[in-house]
Amino acid sequence: MGIIKNILMLLGVTFLVSTLVFAVQKSDVPTLPEEVAAVANDVKKNVAKEYIITAIDIPEDLNFAGELVPQEDPEIMERVDREFLVNTYWQSNAVLLIKRAAKYFPVMEPILERNGVPDDFKYLAVAESGLQNVVSPAGATGFWQIMKATGREYGLEVNDNVDERYHLEKATEAACKYLKRYKEHFGSWTLAAAAYNAGPGAITKYMNTQKAGDYYDLLLGEETGRYVFRLLAIKEILSHPEKYGFEVDPADTYSAVPSFSVEVDQPVANFADFAQEYEINYKILKRHNPWLREAHLNNASGKKYTIEIPNKGYYRVSR
Repeated sequence: MGIIKNILMLLGVTFLVSTLVFAVQKSDVPTLPEEVAAVANDVKKNVAKEYIITAIDIPEDLNFAGELVPQEDPEIMERVDREFLVNTYWQSNAVLLIKRAAKYFPVMEPILERNGVPDDFKYLAVAESGLQNVVSPAGATGFWQIMKATGREYGLEVNDNVDERYHLEKATEAACKYLKRYKEHFGSWTLAAAAYNAGPGAITKYMNTQKAGDYYDLLLGEETGRYVFRLLAIKEILSHPEKYGFEVDPADTYSAVPSFSVEVDQPVANFADFAQEYEINYKILKRHNPWLREAHLNNASGKKYTIEIPNKGYYRVSR
């Protein structure tokens, strides 16, 4: 029986015992039935036995994008161990990531494959944003945490009206271009990942100053120094959740709502009215198209945009 089930059982038995104690007190019966006390003690023992915080067995074949981790190095393994412990025992976050991955990985995986970028880089998006359209204090935006200038450099439209850093497919394409560029520059997918976090200029400076050409040989800042190790931990936990104590039924994960596309090559004066034409509301339209940043679309140039509309029957829409 899993940890959660035992905890729930313990709570149930505790409630039962409390009820019986109250009943015993009210009826002036001198002692609690021994059988009930024994069951309660057994459950407590089982929960205590199963829910133990332990060290984690690290796999012996760790790699990122096919590039091996030097696991014979004790300093490297301490850093690996830290990230495995932190990410395994942050249980609520791990469960959320498992649930979100089921929804978003199927979108990202074919784009990575089509661009010749290793599948492991989907875990970079997990590390960057937790698979959410968040904005960092520095202004990095979306699942891939792309800065405004970088987004424009790699072909994204970024302005107050339309911001394609929030467009998962297009942002993934842009991230692929970035990663391939710096894989070619540094000769390593691991260093390309580090450059994604710290910037290529910083990685180049570290390499030149320290006369080292491998991520695992560099003394880096706190965040970048942990970055690839965090990717390794996230990859392992999300790939084998049950091994690390996570029992998430596929039925409990998140899934994409089926949708169809509508092409627009004219301005849209009011997206609330536009949404009603498709029997949805403004909130649902924006949820499926977070890259539309305002309540209207300027589109003075007549550019063709593709707007995602969910199929009918998946959302409650009040009239």
